[in-house]
Amino acid sequence: MAYGIKTANRVKRIEGQLRGVLRMMEEEENCKDVITQLSAVRSAVDRTIGVIVSENLLDCVTTAEGDAEKMNEVIQEAMDLVVKSR
Repeated sequence: MAYGIKTANRVKRIEGQLRGVLRMMEEEENCKDVITQLSAVRSAVDRTIGVIVSENLLDCVTTAEGDAEKMNEVIQEAMDLVVKSR
């Protein structure tokens, strides 16, 4: 599966957020602020997982070419990925 530029940019933003959290920790900022930023990172990761799974699912369903068994298998794999990410 090819990951789009938008998805890569999402991950780069998450990387930047994590660097910011590390900086906050090094500067011993308020724990409430650190937790708030970590929660934002977690939300961003969850959204990115959703984007990747949905794009992959669309791609796989398209290539299933009407094969119901193959489509069901692909959908189950996508659901397993979502559950695993929790």
